[in-house]
Amino acid sequence: MADFKRPLPNAKEHDTRAFWEATKQKQLKYQQCDDCGTVVFYPRAHCTGCVGGNLTWKTASGRGTVYTFSVVRKAEHPFFRTKVPYAVAWIDLDEGPRILSNVVGVKDPAKDVSVGQRVTVAWEEHEELALPLFRPA
Repeated sequence: MADFKRPLPNAKEHDTRAFWEATKQKQLKYQQCDDCGTVVFYPRAHCTGCVGGNLTWKTASGRGTVYTFSVVRKAEHPFFRTKVPYAVAWIDLDEGPRILSNVVGVKDPAKDVSVGQRVTVAWEEHEELALPLFRPA
């Protein structure tokens, strides 16, 4: 059987480049507007609150709570076929942003993942970037 690779994001995309560069050092970054205080994630060039361009990069602790999740039982992409079942979850980071990721390090995601569960970042390293996945805290 072929060794299929995980599909990865474009680490050179203008708005998200700084985010992906920080992941190489295992730093989970988000932005906050200097004008109105809105927390901005996914990275972009303007504030989603006031549409201003004065955004500062902040570093999250990597700790958060499962807001909601779904268990994937059938995967079409060849890489994920060997991973099913797996959990895809919206994670509320302690600093405010909500990030879509996977909950890893569980035997049965249907039983071992729950809404309100505390999680912490677990990095999956690749050549150009590291993916922020989450595991139970």
